[in-house]
Amino acid sequence: MTSATPITLTPGGRIDAARPFVPVRIAVLTVSDTRDEESDTSGQVLADRVTGAGHLLADRAIVRDDVDEIRARLLAWVDSGQVDAVISTGGTGITGRDVTPEAVEPLFDKRIDGFSVVFHLVSYQSVGLSTLQSRATAGIINGVFVFCLPGSNGAVKDGWDKVIQAQLDSRHGPCNMVELMPRLLET
Repeated sequence: MTSATPITLTPGGRIDAARPFVPVRIAVLTVSDTRDEESDTSGQVLADRVTGAGHLLADRAIVRDDVDEIRARLLAWVDSGQVDAVISTGGTGITGRDVTPEAVEPLFDKRIDGFSVVFHLVSYQSVGLSTLQSRATAGIINGVFVFCLPGSNGAVKDGWDKVIQAQLDSRHGPCNMVELMPRLLET
């Protein structure tokens, strides 16, 4: 009997340096009952990666694990016209206090179902079956992309570095979400 060969996934696509880079206005939302500005390490990791990639940090906030607070902050950004994408960290787990998907998903005009699938593939490479404890999700609310990541630094790094960053880079091909932004509100 032979042992199974592990499957390794290599993502396709590439950055085309001949294409212009378009900075995206990204807000970072930390959902937590216990973190503050000083202890919000996952929010800081995400903010640093956003600006390090050349994007604009449109805003950053921390809200409690509360459906109404999450929705209020998210909708304020969406309605401001100053944010192209929101990335949240925290509240996607399976405990009673984890309510980010419950707060955000009913607001989606469209779900980005593939985000969860790809995030879990990437996460599985880092944390194995522990990825089952995440309910990472994404969608579009009134023309604004919304990505909801778990609250750990590792999950934020995996989510940004291996999933979100390429799709929010206008140079990524064969396609990216930036080129879709002007068309998100088409009727």
